Amino acid sequence: MGTSMTKGPLKNYITPGGLQRLRDELRFLLTRERPAVTEVVAWAASNGDRSENADYQYGKRRLRQIDGRIRFLTKRIDAAHVVDPESPRSGPAATRVFFGATVGYADGHGVEQVVTVVGADEVDLDRRHVSWLSPLARALMKAGPGDRVLLHAPAGSEELKILEVRYERIAVQPFREPPGAESASKTRPRSPGARTPL
Repeated sequence: MGTSMTKGPLKNYITPGGLQRLRDELRFLLTRERPAVTEVVAWAASNGDRSENADYQYGKRRLRQIDGRIRFLTKRIDAAHVVDPESPRSGPAATRVFFGATVGYADGHGVEQVVTVVGADEVDLDRRHVSWLSPLARALMKAGPGDRVLLHAPAGSEELKILEVRYERIAVQPFREPPGAESASKTRPRSPGARTPL
């Protein structure tokens, strides 16, 4: 029989940069976006019949989305277990693949690849940042240079050869305010008779 995976809630392993990005998004939602949408909803509510008021209906739906995202981010931040790839490592931990490692490997065709093992909230395939929970990261875990590991993926199995394991700063894309954010709007109707600029 296999071992049970119910040892309690899974830790949210994350790099310092990844945690900062989550905190920045949460701060933006709490201090800028939610208040801006609340203002629009209050303005739309003052326009009378709410059942046929598109601004009001959209605003209320947007508030529910924001509140859901705030709850999600709060849980992820509360469960965060920060691992800094730049922290000094000794012994096998310095040369084997663990969370935060940047790994050079050769795939089954001899093509060299480099991936960095990051948290689920930091995945960025353009930068080759893969989740520590992904099949690739799981195959690489605890392996060191010269080791061969077997990757089991939906497309089939493939043998990988570890070429290099290093630990360095991981550049995480910082949080950027979305271009369509309500808080980015400069003009907002102030009276029930005002029209929103197109």
